[in-house]
Amino acid sequence: MAEEENFEEIVEEDDEKLPFAKAEVVRLMKENLDDDKMIRERVKVEMNIFLGEVLKNVCKQLNEYPYTTIEYEMLKESIYPYTNIERINQEKERILLHLEAIKADCNALAMDVQRTLKLKDVAEEDTFASFSINEEEDEEE
Repeated sequence: MAEEENFEEIVEEDDEKLPFAKAEVVRLMKENLDDDKMIRERVKVEMNIFLGEVLKNVCKQLNEYPYTTIEYEMLKESIYPYTNIERINQEKERILLHLEAIKADCNALAMDVQRTLKLKDVAEEDTFASFSINEEEDEEE
């Protein structure tokens, strides 16, 4: 409890340093959360800070363009990771499943190679053994 009180004291000082108006962030959160949810002060502040970080990251990406005017297409490209996270995660899952299938194929091929080499080794040993026996027989004669 003491930690929360200390945090609230710090929050009051930091309210001026938040990137967005806290009331607006809280209003948007309440619009998108279930009615029975209550939002702790720390969550309100951390969401505000998080949104500020997202804005900084998008602007950093926009700064990489050599143009002086930022166009809508540039913005769309910069916010793609944030707006299509579901699609990106689905693609990640698809790739991981494909990699698992490739790994299974590699393991099956490795087992085939080992089995084939064992058969050849056994055949070579048999051939070598038959040569050894034939040589011994020749020496005895």
